[in-house]
Amino acid sequence: MRDGFVEIVFRIVAAILGVFVLMFSFLVLAIKSVTRQAEQSRRRDLLTLKAQDLGLTFNAERRADFAHKYGFLGKLGITDGALRQSCINVMTGEHDENPITLFDYYFVTDDFSVWWWAPSWEMHCYLSFIIVSMKSDFPELTIAKEGFFSKIAQAIGFDDIDFESHAFSQRYTVRSKDKKFAYDFCNAQMIDYLLDQPTMTIEVEKDALALSFDDQFNAAQTDAHLSHVTKLRSLMPNYLFDTP
Repeated sequence: MRDGFVEIVFRIVAAILGVFVLMFSFLVLAIKSVTRQAEQSRRRDLLTLKAQDLGLTFNAERRADFAHKYGFLGKLGITDGALRQSCINVMTGEHDENPITLFDYYFVTDDFSVWWWAPSWEMHCYLSFIIVSMKSDFPELTIAKEGFFSKIAQAIGFDDIDFESHAFSQRYTVRSKDKKFAYDFCNAQMIDYLLDQPTMTIEVEKDALALSFDDQFNAAQTDAHLSHVTKLRSLMPNYLFDTP
């Protein structure tokens, strides 16, 4: 009889503890959600002020069409044949007479597993982009530290391109199906500039010259990033734009 009473009390206590643990878990999740929303709201306010300061327009709404407009985004966010991506916090306008688009990019990819026998799980990735729209279309080109755009390069069969500058080849992986364009783009002045700056990730596709970052935009760093991407555009030889 006593053992039965003890078991009942134990079950009641365990149930009460379980309820408290569940309530505590929900409370932690709610706090995290509220905190994240507050941080995102504050960040949007900072980006709005930065856009106004730069004379750009700002739109915090999602842009589903960007993956079609910029093909390299689509290659990043394909999973099981379905594109799972989002472009938000978009700034547009002109900077140093260049049409500019800036945005945060979020995509989800699955089929990721450490071992072949282990279950796969989703990977959530956050990037940001600054894109200069150019007056001519060009072959696709990626310049990045090894591994960053490997998924894109491998998907379309790009090979590494070597350069006379050993320091440049050691620091960057350059891939393009059009080697002549790669060499024209990575001219001596461009190589010197890239070696003199923090490592960048660059994508050229059609009329887009993109500079990407492996996190969401930091409003305080926007001016420096804009300076980099407009400098890259200025270092492209003029004859590239004269070719019909």
